[in-house]
Amino acid sequence: MPIIQPNNPLHGKTLESILVELVNYYGFEKLGRLIPVKCFTDNPSIQSSLKFLRKTPWARKKVEELFLRSRGN
Repeated sequence: MPIIQPNNPLHGKTLESILVELVNYYGFEKLGRLIPVKCFTDNPSIQSSLKFLRKTPWARKKVEELFLRSRGN
């Protein structure tokens, strides 16, 4: 039985959907200034960024935190 987390604003969001929303909102250039990692500053793409973020917990946490701040949570 899956765990239901109704108060978790990230519940039901995939990393890809979070990243796409952030890129659509900020663009890669500003995203790279807000979270200075190479996957956002050097020839960025959704797929390369996802690959990096899935392997790098601290970077994923920064992306999730920015997503929550940008939504006012």
